[in-house]
Amino acid sequence: MNLSETILIIDDEVQIRRLLEITLSSSGYKISEAATGKDGLIAAATHHPALIILDLGLPDSDGIEILKKLREWYQKPIIILSARNSEEDIVHALDNGANDYLTKPFRTGELLARIRVAIRQNLGADDNPILTFGSLSIDLANHTARKNGEILKLTSTEFSLLALLAKNSGRVMTHQNILKEIWGFGYVGQTQYLRVFVAQLRKKIEDDPAKPQLLITESGIGYRFHE
Repeated sequence: MNLSETILIIDDEVQIRRLLEITLSSSGYKISEAATGKDGLIAAATHHPALIILDLGLPDSDGIEILKKLREWYQKPIIILSARNSEEDIVHALDNGANDYLTKPFRTGELLARIRVAIRQNLGADDNPILTFGSLSIDLANHTARKNGEILKLTSTEFSLLALLAKNSGRVMTHQNILKEIWGFGYVGQTQYLRVFVAQLRKKIEDDPAKPQLLITESGIGYRFHE
């Protein structure tokens, strides 16, 4: 890990900021803090953080609006850390550009793992044309996938779906995000259509499709490709 990496915390709760500061500093990160959305936008532009942890319940504005403003120019990972835990809130945040979503109270070990995944993805997942997950390898350049060395017979749509999820491994991809990326805006409501393709893909990449270890369902939200 690059010890110069800065993480910006935008949260109005002093106790949460203090806990995060201790946790992240002990893992080698530098910390920048903001208690309001306005100050958070200024800090993001000033400090150029490697990742932002954003609360949704800010005193001066809704966190979703801050997320939208950040996504107008900030391309690095944003993790939502919020007491809001409804599927609607989670999907809304992910659809508006959040890389991940954790609810309070949270486990610090899980947060650190999510941070590592998000930063690693941002540093160069797309630079490597071959992604490897145990016995599964995905050659992005040649549009092929192998399991235990054997080429998988995937349709072009199945490969596109697999590549999208694998390139975003560790990140929750909402149904709407996936449908839009693979099939276009006209399919954003066709979640059953997506389930069919996920089921087909699991039969080809999982050791036991009934107990998937790679392509994980996030109930009511979407899917996460597990590293």
